[in-house]
Amino acid sequence: MAIAEDTVREALKTVIDPELFVNIVDLGLIYEVKITDAEEGKCNVDVEMTMTSPACPAGPQLLGQSKAAVGNIEGVAAVDVRMVLDPPWTPDRMTEDARDQLGIF
Repeated sequence: MAIAEDTVREALKTVIDPELFVNIVDLGLIYEVKITDAEEGKCNVDVEMTMTSPACPAGPQLLGQSKAAVGNIEGVAAVDVRMVLDPPWTPDRMTEDARDQLGIF
């Protein structure tokens, strides 16, 4: 069963940044989602994400919650969530919804 990238991103929207109270997808923290076939019709999912700052204290929490959210998708065999810091995150990566929630115009 193939899993769409949109399905993974929707699952990741359940992960909320505990400091900003906005989901990590709308914040622009998800850089890349790769889906590859695995055994028995399942898929492996690799996610590259970043933090709003390299010293983000919520980093381990967000990584763990992201892995759990993707792992709960039916048909996922294995999940790897990696933090990358290049390119650095900027507010330009946020969606309009995130900007509205944070009052950034």
